[in-house]
Amino acid sequence: MEQLNIEGKRSGEGFICHRERLASTLSRAQAPKARIGDIELGRKGFLNYLKALGGSNVVKVTPNGSASEAQAAEKGLRVVCGRNTGYLPDRAWVSDKDGFGETCEIRVSPNGSVVPNLGAIELAEALSRVIPFAANKTEQRPVLNCVRFAKGNGKLTLTTSDAYRLAEITLDFEDGEAEALIPAEELKGLVSALKKAHRVRLAFEPNGNDHNNLIIETEAIRYKFAGESGTFPNYQQVIPAEFKAAARFDTREMMKAGASLSALSLDKASAITLSLKKGKLMLSATDDRGSAQVEAEVEGEAETALSGAYLTQALKALGGMAEVKLSNPKVPILFAVDGYRLAVMPVVMPSKPKVHIEAEAIARKAEAQAESEAQAHADKPKKKSRKAKEPVAA
Repeated sequence: MEQLNIEGKRSGEGFICHRERLASTLSRAQAPKARIGDIELGRKGFLNYLKALGGSNVVKVTPNGSASEAQAAEKGLRVVCGRNTGYLPDRAWVSDKDGFGETCEIRVSPNGSVVPNLGAIELAEALSRVIPFAANKTEQRPVLNCVRFAKGNGKLTLTTSDAYRLAEITLDFEDGEAEALIPAEELKGLVSALKKAHRVRLAFEPNGNDHNNLIIETEAIRYKFAGESGTFPNYQQVIPAEFKAAARFDTREMMKAGASLSALSLDKASAITLSLKKGKLMLSATDDRGSAQVEAEVEGEAETALSGAYLTQALKALGGMAEVKLSNPKVPILFAVDGYRLAVMPVVMPSKPKVHIEAEAIARKAEAQAESEAQAHADKPKKKSRKAKEPVAA
């Protein structure tokens, strides 16, 4: 449920406000219908009508009391803007497909200020980083279709999971403890609206069913999301506490390397082996069709494999300089950057044929022998030549 908070002046049963401010607020709403009092209008139709009005930036909206006799008999609104007057019947611009959709309620007050407790861009970016990793509607566990909002210890944590990947981001927040599970599908349209907002306040509201609703209020719109029942999985036990290797890298460089390997593979669902060895970060196609080295600061040695599509999506969510941590091929891979963590389940690394293993062993032995001989040759003292120098002919 959305409530549009319009700063203006009440006028009898109607109101007076700035036309552009009303239009701007309507453009941020997500619901297909708008309600003024007991009148419903198609939101986009009402928005387009306001944009088309000219002559004044002040609009007055009142019930049809002063309209003509025929119009006054209808339930609707009278809109005056400069020398323009329009009469909007109830459910104007409401189509059949909008009939069962959500409705945003327009409320006008002299003061539309909001005391913020979060940054608007900060919350928008946090949502954009976790929503893609929520399970889709085919998932039989409804809690995995949701974003988990939880506050505690001065932090707000947003978490999603589709059982193969788990995304978590932590923001500084006010004290107290509360939790709410909100369907990710309902939050998608909120990201773009938050990017236009200047102030944001987030709060939890008990709904009487042992779980909470989520309230997100901006200077223009108040959003109310009904919380779902259920308990989010104890995901902390899935994330490894210790790792064998770690690397810090540029996500753009790794994305280019991953894209080149995916282009080589004949299988769209190809996997990529991620290897941290000898101070190098290497990506290689599991079908041995290619490899690529990525500039990185590497500590320790470990190797695992993951879906190429999952790697690409993870890198897009991370952005900039990020860190990856590996343990063993059966333990989740952990990506992290600035309070954001993304755990990805690995895929089974393909076993190499015996002939390949033997060939690699021979190659490694030959390489080690060549290095040993080269070192011995370098350490051997050079003999001085006793041959007299021949005179140079003039």
